[in-house]
Amino acid sequence: SDEDIDRALVCARRDSQGWRQYSETERGELLAKVARELRVSRGDLMGAAMADGGKIFTESDPEISEAIDFVEYYAATARDFRVLTSVREEGAGVVDVEPPWNFPVAIHCGGIAAALAAGNTVILKPASNTVLVAYELCKCFWRAGISKEVLQFVPCSGARGGARLVSSPDVDVVILTGGTDTALSMLEARPEMGLLAETGGKNATVVTAMSDREQAIKHLVASAFGHAGQKCSATSLLILEAEVYDDPKFKQTLCDAVQSLEVGSAWELSTRVGPCITAPDGDLARAQHELEEGESWAVQPKKTGSSPNLWSPGVKWDVAPGSYTHMTEFFGPVLGVLRAESLEHAIELVNQTGYGLTSGLESLDSREQELWRQKILAGNLYINRGTTGAIVLRQPFGGMGKSAFGPGIKAGGPNYVAQLMRFVDVPSEGSVDDTPVSNRDVESLREKLSALCASEQDMVNDVSRSDLQQVLRAIASYSAAYTSEFGVEHDSFRLLGQDNVRRYLPIRCNRIRVHQDDTAFDLFARVCAARVAGCQLTVSVPRDFQSAALSLLDALTESWGAAIEFVEESDDELAALIATSQTDRVRYASPSRVPRSVLRSVGATGIYIASTPVLLEGRIELLWYMMEQSISYDYHRYGNLGSRVGEERQAVL
Repeated sequence: SDEDIDRALVCARRDSQGWRQYSETERGELLAKVARELRVSRGDLMGAAMADGGKIFTESDPEISEAIDFVEYYAATARDFRVLTSVREEGAGVVDVEPPWNFPVAIHCGGIAAALAAGNTVILKPASNTVLVAYELCKCFWRAGISKEVLQFVPCSGARGGARLVSSPDVDVVILTGGTDTALSMLEARPEMGLLAETGGKNATVVTAMSDREQAIKHLVASAFGHAGQKCSATSLLILEAEVYDDPKFKQTLCDAVQSLEVGSAWELSTRVGPCITAPDGDLARAQHELEEGESWAVQPKKTGSSPNLWSPGVKWDVAPGSYTHMTEFFGPVLGVLRAESLEHAIELVNQTGYGLTSGLESLDSREQELWRQKILAGNLYINRGTTGAIVLRQPFGGMGKSAFGPGIKAGGPNYVAQLMRFVDVPSEGSVDDTPVSNRDVESLREKLSALCASEQDMVNDVSRSDLQQVLRAIASYSAAYTSEFGVEHDSFRLLGQDNVRRYLPIRCNRIRVHQDDTAFDLFARVCAARVAGCQLTVSVPRDFQSAALSLLDALTESWGAAIEFVEESDDELAALIATSQTDRVRYASPSRVPRSVLRSVGATGIYIASTPVLLEGRIELLWYMMEQSISYDYHRYGNLGSRVGEERQAVL
């Protein structure tokens, strides 16, 4: 009831157990016990997922392993941020976890574990279709010693109770995994919401003429129809280069493979395609029953047996670019096939959907692989392997475009818990690191600021000298963080036969919004962070606004040329730019400085307004100027390592 929801909110805010004051050691010990409980409860959790969610055991078993990984990894990464001596941290407050039914253990557990590790109290609003699984999961946390006041289980409808939760000002952060429309409606209802959302996907696999075609089919069938196509990462579009599309043998082999899949109950060990969560309706039902002009069935879906939830997979051929099948997420066992004249054309078709969760490429040509890596717009990229089954740290998960809302920090990655914390700089004194900065523009600015700060005057060009000295410290920290973390590619595992690269991409169009309450540090530090990150940088200035810091910044960055642009625009003009997606991100220096009109404009596009206080610590501040991307590449071919046979790698465990 509404009263239950309100009591849960009061309880979470009060934190009568003092979870927010627990030491790092105490939290870590309890989360380690949770991981042990999950191991012991594997069978019960699998059984609940089969009974409540229709997941076959080969799908639910690895999900339990992922949940265990989340609990242990998030506890470790929270410690990594707490050992930073340059900042003080605390939890964000109250976190509402709104997970989906399709991963009723792992995604529920990941949100809970990250929020708890960061020092927050948690309300879990389980997916309505898999309440039993969520309850069994919560019991693991409770048995481990996490109290029912710290982690509250609040089953309710999304339309009523869930809406009341996410709209409450007592909720500091909402973790959502769900539909794009759901995320947009949440932001429209409460624009100031701290929303971290992984949303829909219209994921595509591209198969070129340079692929191993039989291997591609093997990967495709598993990626498209695992869990009856009900994974946000599932391949729902197959884009074939002309030579492959026109190859009758490829089409026949694909159809044979799809038709060989055993469709049935999750309780039957032979089943490979289990039931849909409910009888198909809406977009999925239309996709299963209707063909658009020019389309044909390569494999026609059919209801199987007496259950309205059991449907065999379908493959639509001759899908037209821009069509309903091309652009619409179905979330079920239907695969649309398009023809592309070239790899470049195929990439255009993929990016045209506006989603950007996962994407796959089947090609043995390294030149094609590199072209695709550089141009495809998606958060998780897979080369010569399936597009599902991301593993914690190995392939941190999260998307771009319509597939992500918030700062774009990936689940299962080293930065996820940071967005559930609040940081404050610790004042520092002493000498400033004068190590040259790799970015020439920022190095030029550093040299000029150093010369100005050499003066003993308290004010330099009417700007506080101490502010400018803090900017110099920030530049050094930003450069160090970029060199060690944000500007390099990471492969934490170096598995034999598989690359798993985590890398950062700069936010393309980043607007630094000036406010009358901004200090010189607030202004200079954001500009330097954006430039170090490699963003296309615009300084957005209110009309008729003047300040000594702004004038100094303009003068000192004159040599940057097109790398920085100063524009005058009102709050309403900025809001209109956001509403029409003419920028990719806006960075304010404080939440209190973001006007309501700008917040309301976000509900139409989901563009992220970064407004946490500006930090000197680059390991945290640079997060708001970058996007993460994961690339997983099976470079072996049937165990043959080719030219990479001599590389020093880990053994496959």
